[in-house]
This record gives sequence, structure tokens and C-alpha cells, in this order.
Amino acid sequence: MDVNTLRRVPFIPDTAPFSDEQRQWLNGFLAGLFSDASTNPAALLGQASAPALTAPPAPVLILFGSQTGNAEGLAKRVKAAAEKAGKLMPRLLDMAKFDAAELPKESNLLVVTSTWGEGDPPDNAAGFMDKLAADSFPRLENLRYSVLALGDRNYEDFCGCGRKLDERLSSLGAKRVLARQDCDTDYDAPAKTWLEAVLPILQQPAAADDKKETPATSIGHHDEAKHMDPGADDLVKAGLPVRSQQVPTTNGASVAAAAPVTVYSRTNPFPARLLVSRKLTLDGSDKDTRHYEICLKDSGLTYEVGDALGLLPANSPELAQEILDALGFAGEEEVTSHDGTKKSIRQALIHDYQIRAPHKEFLAAVSQRDAANTFLRDLLDPNIRTELDQYLYGREIIDFLLDSSKLGWTPDEFVKLLRKLQPRLYSIASSLKAHPEQVHLTVDTLRYDAHGRKRHGVSSTFLADRATESTKLPVFIQQAKHFRLPENLERPVIMVGPGTGIAPFRAFLQERQATGAKGGNWLYFGAQKSATDYFYQEELAALQSSGCLTKLDLAFSRDQTEKIYVQTRMQQNAAEMWRWLEDGAHFYVCGDAKRMAKDVDDTLHAIIREAGGRTDDGAKEYVAAMKKSKRYQRDVY
Repeated sequence: MDVNTLRRVPFIPDTAPFSDEQRQWLNGFLAGLFSDASTNPAALLGQASAPALTAPPAPVLILFGSQTGNAEGLAKRVKAAAEKAGKLMPRLLDMAKFDAAELPKESNLLVVTSTWGEGDPPDNAAGFMDKLAADSFPRLENLRYSVLALGDRNYEDFCGCGRKLDERLSSLGAKRVLARQDCDTDYDAPAKTWLEAVLPILQQPAAADDKKETPATSIGHHDEAKHMDPGADDLVKAGLPVRSQQVPTTNGASVAAAAPVTVYSRTNPFPARLLVSRKLTLDGSDKDTRHYEICLKDSGLTYEVGDALGLLPANSPELAQEILDALGFAGEEEVTSHDGTKKSIRQALIHDYQIRAPHKEFLAAVSQRDAANTFLRDLLDPNIRTELDQYLYGREIIDFLLDSSKLGWTPDEFVKLLRKLQPRLYSIASSLKAHPEQVHLTVDTLRYDAHGRKRHGVSSTFLADRATESTKLPVFIQQAKHFRLPENLERPVIMVGPGTGIAPFRAFLQERQATGAKGGNWLYFGAQKSATDYFYQEELAALQSSGCLTKLDLAFSRDQTEKIYVQTRMQQNAAEMWRWLEDGAHFYVCGDAKRMAKDVDDTLHAIIREAGGRTDDGAKEYVAAMKKSKRYQRDVY
């Protein structure tokens, strides 16, 4: 063999049917092989001195569908864990940025998706799901996959989007390598269980898999698993950055300390301090809406406008005492909390568990202990879910404890029936550029009467009634990359935010003013009565005077006989709104998902049809294009 021939190292051309990562691996292998062959021709002849050929890492596509950012955050952790695991080449994509038509080219797929409303996909997943549902979509026999689904058991179609996606992939011939994991609002532990199970499977070649597909039944919830949110050590192991503290040396220089600074997160919230609690509604209002200012000094927490603040509240001590009295407990009995710590049942009820809304497992336990309650047992029939929902409206755990007798639970047995107290997410109503080291919130205080008792929202009354300047507020930042101002400061923005939906748009306007954005700003705000419910009236007037707020349309529904809503004002301004949209305006909606957001969406389609001269299909295509280009974004709840 000619030695000069041996020294010419071959390479894989760009036109070869390999991914960039596979091409790089093969070129590296060939370079090493022929480098050895230049001094040892036997290496090319398959003799012992030739380097061993190992399989390239397997490509894994990770897609996420996320409305509030939870699914996106989990998907990032999946990618970090896959990189750490080795033998895998993960790439992470927003479903809105992945063309479903490319799916047949993939070999391994992991999906993390939430569910919005009654089983609907989140906004960024809607287009992907529509394409996947088409009758003409190609078969996917060469695809291995698994789905991590997020949901809320309080909704009838629990994890509906993840379930539909899982079933559709299977019907197209894709191989389910691990059963879908359905997660309730407390998703850390089951997500960790799913991740630890699925990665070893994908590390094995497809040919080594059992040919029988994993059943569709979702994985069970393992409460004993550790939380998935990474602390500092987890971040380092996953190859993610950790802030380190600069420590001065004797000669005045600074070096990074070995110990990382505490990283505050969902599972390690920052103990913040309340600075301001101010009522926004005036006497005569049917609501109690408040403005809060919270100090983030020394937390290291930062946020962008559009993000949410997570708050872990405490339950009402009075309600906890009522539950203790109903069960015949003194309150000092020791229990093992969900995190494995020992504490009094009183402290566990106040700080660790959800003690208001009853869930089906709790109701089933009551019906088993209270044999005389045949009415409740009949209501738990899954075929009459609507009747159960209607009956539960306004009822709480305490109602069932008072209505039943001789339930006979021990303190530990009772707390095991309860769900973990979950943080509440609030749209941030401030910009760090305007209020450094602070975060502002706009919150409705929930109070109402039902079934002869006064009812109170857990978090809203914690803030309004029990939090003081000395109270530690456990908070964290929930990123919402799906809800962002346009990077181009010349772009106009249209914001629709009735009620507390004004919160992120107050932040948007502060940000636009601080950055000197030249694009126009148009705000729609609505509430019940202008005299009592006009939130931030003076601030909005000042923003108008400064020229930052280009146009303000108000809709106070009860100021006149005929009710006027924000969508009414939109329709009245149809021609001008169409001109703004054609000029590239970004359209934002924040607030009630069940009625307002749907009505606003219907009105937007109507404006595009009427003012834009589009057909029904044309209007749908226009809105779909807006969503795909991030010009139509929603923060709805």
C-alpha cells in the first residue's frame, strides 16, 4: 500500500446523510485512525493495533410545549441530565420552532408538555399538534419516544395534551420506550422518576430494545423521590454555571471562593421582605385588589418583564385549628411531613399541606371511613364527574370533616391524605430598570361566602391579612420566555389586560420607557367601575403625558346599562388595530383564560376578517403566523 495514500485523511462531506454531531464524530474518528495509519499501516488492515470503533452518541430531540414556563424549565433539566449521562447528543427545541414535517427524520424523541384549559395544548404547541393530527402525516416506525405530561387534577381532562400527543405518536407507529408520566402540580418527584428511567433506555441501541412496546398507562407518582430542581451541586454536575463569590486577597486582588453562593429556586425559595401593601380598589368596590412591593436585595434573583414571581404561602392558622378540632387532635402530635422531616401536625398543616380544596383521593378515603355517606360514594362515580364538580364548588376539606363522624385517622394517616402545599405564580408588575432589587405584584384578594361559611384564598389572604414587614416571604422567579417584549424597540405593542391582567403591562410600559422604545404602546384595560376599580390611574395618566403610552382604551362594564368589555373596545377600534397589526405590532393578552381570553381571541379573528378583508381560513392563518413569529403571546390563567 502506498504510504502517501495512507497519509491522505478522508473526511465525511457536508452532503452526507449525517447530523452535524455525527459528522464531527466520524471525522474525528477518521483523523485518529489515519494518523495512526501513517506510522502503522497495519491499522487499516484490521490488525490488533488499530483503534477500536465505538458507536457515536445517539441523537435525542427534546421538545417542549409550555404556557407558563414549567414545562420549559423541566425540558432544560432533561437536556442537562442527558448531556451528563453520556452516549447521548440532546438538542432542545420549542415546539413552535420545530417543523413537525421533520419528525420522520428523528430517531429518539422526548416530549415535555403542559396542558392549557380543558385539555388544550399550550400556545407554542398548537401548530405542532395540528400538523401531527393531519391524516396525511407520515408513519414514524423508526422513532423511539416517551412523554412527560404536566397537568392539574382539578381539571377534567388531566394532562390532556400530553395524553393526546402520546396516543398520536403511538398510532403513527412510533415506539413508546417508557410509559407516559402524568404529573400533577407537584411535579418534581414524578418527573425525576421518569427521567431516571428513560435515559438509560435511550443510551441503548434501538436493536437492543425489547420489541414489545411499553404500554400507554402512565407511570405512578413516587412521593419519596427527591426533588428535581437543581441546587448548586446539581448545577455543577450538569455543567451549568453557578455564581461564585469574589473574595479579596491580601494584595487587594479578588479570587473566586470555592463555595458557591446560594442559588434560590423553586425548591429553595428566597426569604424576601414585604415593603408595601397598598389597596388599589376604593370604598364601594366589590373587590379587594392590592399592590405589593417585595424586596429582593441580596437574593441574586433577577427577572425580565413578562416573568412571574412564585410565592409559597402559609395556610390560615385559624383553619388549621378548625381541622385539628374536627379530628380531635391536640396539634402537638408529631408527624412525618412530605419532605421526611418530623414536626407537629399543627406546623405541618400551616406550612406543608394544601388544607382547603378536597381532591378525589381524599374524598374516597372519607367515603371508605364513613360508610353511611352513600351520597359521596355515588358522586365519586367517574361517569358523573360534572355533578361532582358542581357539588364541590365552594366546599373545602373542613366541610367533609365536620359532616362525617368517627373517621378515626391518626395524625400521620391524615397528613398522608393531603397534597403538598404548592407555590402560587403571579405576573410581575414591575421592571427592574425602574425598580432595582424589587418586584411588584397586583393581586385580587379572594373572599366569599359559600355553604354557610366564609371562604378565603390561601395565598391572597396570606399576603393581605397575615404578611407584615417582618414576615419572610418564600419567593422565586418563574421565567416566562413565551411572554416577552419584542427585541426590536421600533415595533409597536398592543396589550389587553383587564383586572389584574394589567400587571405585566405595567411592567412592559416601565421597561419600554426605560429603554426608550420608539414603537407605539396601546393598552386596553377594563374593570367593573371606573370610580372604584381604576388601577394605577395616576401612573397611566403620567405615562400618557410622557408619550410612552400612545393609546389607552378603557372598558368599565358596570358604568352603564349595557356592559362594555375590552373586546368591545377592540371591535370599535377594528380599522386602527388592523393598521397596527399590519405595521408589525405584537399582540399580548393577560388575565382570565376561560372567558376573557377566548372572547379576545374571537374578536381578534373577527377584526382580521372584517378590517383585513380575510376569509375565515385566512384569518386563522394570519393568527397562526402571528403566534409562530411570537407576535401573539398570552399569559392567561
